[in-house]
Amino acid sequence: MIIIATISIFLIASIIMFLRNRQILKICPICAGVTGTWIWILVGIWTGLLEADSWRLVAAIAMGGSVVGIAYQLEKKVRAEKSIAWKILFIPTGFALTYNLIYFSWIYAALLLIVISFLLFIFLGRPVFNGRHANKDGRVVDIEEEMKNCC
Repeated sequence: MIIIATISIFLIASIIMFLRNRQILKICPICAGVTGTWIWILVGIWTGLLEADSWRLVAAIAMGGSVVGIAYQLEKKVRAEKSIAWKILFIPTGFALTYNLIYFSWIYAALLLIVISFLLFIFLGRPVFNGRHANKDGRVVDIEEEMKNCC
């Protein structure tokens, strides 16, 4: 299973890199590869096409990587003195969210999404996905521009 997932990450990342080089998509190939892989694994488990006991661990590994990657990317937007608190609160909450997604506990997943939204509001103090934000030195930059330079 891990070999299939690894190949999937390579394939999806390669496709995204090809599209990125052609200026068609502007997202991080690694992020897309990992996220795309755990999404198809969860869909496969949910639909019964993949054996849950065998694939949950693989999905959990990939989802954990996504949680840490998101925490790292958003940490750049958190004031330096709050970055440790941000990671201490966000990463375990993200792990709990992924656990509930893996076991299709939708109510708990929804509650944890609310908690994560609250954390985003508290630590970032503004909507995250409005397209523009102030970086650490106070300059307003486009999130899209930063994502181009992610990898």
